[in-house]
Amino acid sequence: MSNDGFTDGPEQPGERPADASQELTGRQRLLAGVWPPRVTRAQLIVAVLLFVLGLGLAIQVRSNSDNSALRGARQEDLVRILDEVDDRSQRLEDEKQRLDDQRTELENSSDQAEEARKQTVEKERQLGILAGTVAAHGPGITLTINDPGDAVEADKLLDALQELRAAGAEAIEVNGVRVVANTYFSGDGGAIKVDSRKISAPYVFKVIGKPQDLEPALNIPGGVVQTLEKEQATVHVAQADDIVVDALRPAERPDYARSSAQ
Repeated sequence: MSNDGFTDGPEQPGERPADASQELTGRQRLLAGVWPPRVTRAQLIVAVLLFVLGLGLAIQVRSNSDNSALRGARQEDLVRILDEVDDRSQRLEDEKQRLDDQRTELENSSDQAEEARKQTVEKERQLGILAGTVAAHGPGITLTINDPGDAVEADKLLDALQELRAAGAEAIEVNGVRVVANTYFSGDGGAIKVDSRKISAPYVFKVIGKPQDLEPALNIPGGVVQTLEKEQATVHVAQADDIVVDALRPAERPDYARSSAQ
């Protein structure tokens, strides 16, 4: 109803209402329908699971793409590594068999006291070799490391020692120092010490053990020889039928430990 009493006629087509400026456009209505997003709990759980799965797949792909020491190794190198693992297993089996034989001899010997004495003497000799209190000789290798640039650090020599031990080395001497269970290397390149005794290049490892196990262990891809050569050192490994390890350690009496044998 207008002010003059006449009724307004119907709105003509094309005419815009007075508040047309307040109406939303189509794009605005679309945005209002999707934002802010209305996420249900189930959708959120699915999204989290998909994220975790994607992250796991990405980590796996990256892990598989990382370079490893054996990636690209020749077939003969891989065969040699497998042979080395088999040899280590065989050594353990041989040691087990030897101990079983000793037990059988003790059980069956008519003179068990004499047999026990012989085994005790043999065990003392073996322990003397391990403790470095007696000289030893036998087949093995000589590992010579030349370091003209004083770039070889103590940890690289320790790695070589650990690899030799893992390959079955039974007695080791480094530049006139007998290696024992608690042997350690310290110092920087050009000022290396072994058990607090200073040594200098060339570093010569005299090692008694099976040469066919010791040399391949040093030459595996990414192993001791390749690592040292990256430090511009030169490495030479020579097998021999008789290596003499005669550097000795004094027998130390423990201050506190006592035998528990009755």
